[in-house]
Amino acid sequence: MTAIKHALQRDIFTPNDERLLSIVNVCKAGKKKKNCFLCATVTTERPVQVKVVKVKKSDKGDFYKRQIAWALRDLAVVDAKDAIKENPEFDLHFEKIYKWVASSTAEKNAFISCIWKLNQRYLRKKIDFVNVSSQLLEESVPSGENQSVTGGDEEVVDEYQELNAREEQDIEIMMEGCEYAISNAEAFAEKLSRELQVLDGANIQSIMASEKQVNILMKLLDEALKEVDQIELKLSSYEEMLQSVKEQMDQISESNHLIHLSNTNNVKLLSEIEFLVNHMDLAKGHIKALQEGDLASSRGIEACTNAADALLQCMNVALRPGHDMLLAVKQQQQRFSDLRELFARRLASHLNNVFVQQGHDQSSTLAQHSVELTLPNHHPFHRDLLRYAKLMEWLKSTDYGKYEGLTKNYMDYLSRLYEREIKDFFEVAKIKMTGTTKESKKFATLPRKESAVKQETESLHGSSGKLTGSTSSLNKLSVQSSGNRRSQSSSLLDMGNMSASDLDVADRTKFDKIFEQVLSELEPLCLAEQDFISKFFKLQQHQSIPGTMAEAEDLDGGTLSRQHNCGTPLPVSSEKDMIRQMMIKIFRCIEPELNNLIALGDKIDSFNSLYMLVKMSHHVWTAQNVDPASFLSTTLGNVLVTVKRNFDKCISNQIRQMEEVKISKKSKVGILPFVAEFEEFAGLAESIFKNAERRGDLDKAYTKLIRGVFVNVEKVANESQKTPRDVVMMENFHHIFATLSRLKISCLEAEKKDAKQKYTDHLQSYVIYSLGQPLEKLNHFFDGVEARVAQGIREEEVSYQLAFNKQELRKVIKEYPGKEVKKGLDNLYKKVDKHLCEEENLLQVVWHSMQDEFIRQYKHFEGLIARCYPGSGVTMEFTIQDILDYCSSIAQSH
Repeated sequence: MTAIKHALQRDIFTPNDERLLSIVNVCKAGKKKKNCFLCATVTTERPVQVKVVKVKKSDKGDFYKRQIAWALRDLAVVDAKDAIKENPEFDLHFEKIYKWVASSTAEKNAFISCIWKLNQRYLRKKIDFVNVSSQLLEESVPSGENQSVTGGDEEVVDEYQELNAREEQDIEIMMEGCEYAISNAEAFAEKLSRELQVLDGANIQSIMASEKQVNILMKLLDEALKEVDQIELKLSSYEEMLQSVKEQMDQISESNHLIHLSNTNNVKLLSEIEFLVNHMDLAKGHIKALQEGDLASSRGIEACTNAADALLQCMNVALRPGHDMLLAVKQQQQRFSDLRELFARRLASHLNNVFVQQGHDQSSTLAQHSVELTLPNHHPFHRDLLRYAKLMEWLKSTDYGKYEGLTKNYMDYLSRLYEREIKDFFEVAKIKMTGTTKESKKFATLPRKESAVKQETESLHGSSGKLTGSTSSLNKLSVQSSGNRRSQSSSLLDMGNMSASDLDVADRTKFDKIFEQVLSELEPLCLAEQDFISKFFKLQQHQSIPGTMAEAEDLDGGTLSRQHNCGTPLPVSSEKDMIRQMMIKIFRCIEPELNNLIALGDKIDSFNSLYMLVKMSHHVWTAQNVDPASFLSTTLGNVLVTVKRNFDKCISNQIRQMEEVKISKKSKVGILPFVAEFEEFAGLAESIFKNAERRGDLDKAYTKLIRGVFVNVEKVANESQKTPRDVVMMENFHHIFATLSRLKISCLEAEKKDAKQKYTDHLQSYVIYSLGQPLEKLNHFFDGVEARVAQGIREEEVSYQLAFNKQELRKVIKEYPGKEVKKGLDNLYKKVDKHLCEEENLLQVVWHSMQDEFIRQYKHFEGLIARCYPGSGVTMEFTIQDILDYCSSIAQSH
């Protein structure tokens, strides 16, 4: 331990001008054993500062570092834990308690003893030494005088003290004065001893010489003590005289304190009374307005609003502790409650009467809207009611029960009123859509035969009596020839110089305008009512607070929320839900009426679902941009689902009707009805869905329809008996290709290419099949020639074969003079004309292809003659130019 002590003195304390007096090896109690040293130190310079320093060994090496230091004057208690038994634990109480465990009890006792000595010498501060053996403290004080405390020899504190710089310098000077100080230490010590004796003798002589002066000083001290005794006697007499004055001053001070306390209490009492008077006094004018104010006039409403706000402020004043114990305060609060109840009843009764009156007034104006496709305007009623908005807010915060009752009554009255208005409005829309009276007049002028057809059409398309673009009749009417079908259609529908397609377009445009007007009338009506409900009933509709929404009950049950009783405001999310529930109750008839109108439109013409899908999608998109959770957005979204189902059903019906088509066995097929219907559908859809939001739905429908068209065209072509399969495929796929090319539908580009390929393939197939071998014997002859060549005979040697010599070739060629060829081509033209329909106008295309094929065969024959019969001079009876002339002449003659 001594080596550690010297090392710490050298490395840590000497550089800081400090002396290490005591050291103890400790660790913290109750924790992992990490040893450190507590050191008691004093500074070498005046004034002396005494410290307790904690020194810890560094983790990176064997050297020690100073961790923390406490001034000894901050030490309050030293607790040795046990004064009798040996215990290495002890506590030091600085700004907090530090618990230590010493490595040995002896080290702990030595450290505590050093602390006690330093306290006695330098601080004279009362440090409590608890559970410290009195013997240990007594051993620290030598018998006789307290030399360790009052004496100047610091060696008593510690047996070893390091020389300071001045002492070292004095010793060096002294040793330099004696040359043999190092070589002869005994002689140097004797010299020092002699000099010390000389000094001691001088000191004794000096003390004896000063004895006389000491006696004089003692005499002066005795006189001073006598003077002090006299002064003390005078001070005692003065103190007795001042005692009575002190008692009188105490009485005056106590009296002044009581007066000040009374004044303070009076000021506080006045402040409390002024607070109650200022905050709980309602003006007589306000009381009169609450009791008798006119709720019908604007001035009266304003006065009642101000009075209600003043009453609410008086009732909501934050009373100070003890105010509610005062009788006057209780009476005033009761009076406010009575006024609130009275005014709440008056306000609720008046607003109920206004709601009832609105129903009667608005009903009287319904007649003027019965013939117009417009909804009555509720803006005047909303404007009049909004004057009561602040009063409704007051009622909501003061009496939620009456506010809730008013809300329910408003919904009851207005739902009945809106139901009448909306039903009448939709009746007008249905009448305008069907136009029953006008159309019945038109069909009354038709001949009997046309009337019969009309009745059949009515059975297919509904009671409106209109012919539409729907394909619902195709599954009951057999497919006739194109010319007959078109002539019958034109004779039936040529009313007022209008074609069938013109009539359909006019009816659909009319329906589109009516449906758009219906939605355009409903949208501002719902938005205006929702905005009014939000403002009048003070419900927030455009904010949303995340969290659990209050569970709303059914509005018909009588309460709007389970969690909110009278006077408890709704959170924002519940208020938003409450607006939606109120709108559902008030406009409960809108969704069924819209669905009925949609069903009627679909019944009139299934293609109307295209118009409805586009219009409804646009209005839903607009409503969702305003408020995705609003009543209007939700309702229109539900109706849009119905419209989308009708649209899908329309597409499915068209595909089903394609599959059920049956062709006539006696007439040529021509362009199939469902191909023409697809053209009509695509043209109509492209005009309707231009820049529409639901383009994706149309593209899906296109894909389904075109697949059905392709499959069923091939099916009909396979079943056709009168018209060749290639003609049916060629004409219909040419029509499909022309339609897709004209409309430029991007999602059907692959189908357009497929249709073109099918048209080209079947055109070529039909040309080859129909043309066949117009020069049959010549074909057979050259087939034999090619067979011989294939067997290995050289081409120039074929003419030496008996069956294929030049004479046989000339004989065969003479059987096909130009006149016979032209006659055969004319018969072929007539045959092709019978197969093809006039609608598609492909006769010239097919005839030109046959001409090219015939010329190709002719060139083939000429090539064989040139190779197999060189120099024979054998040629055909007609030329290529003759073929061109024959074909052109035949085409012009027909």
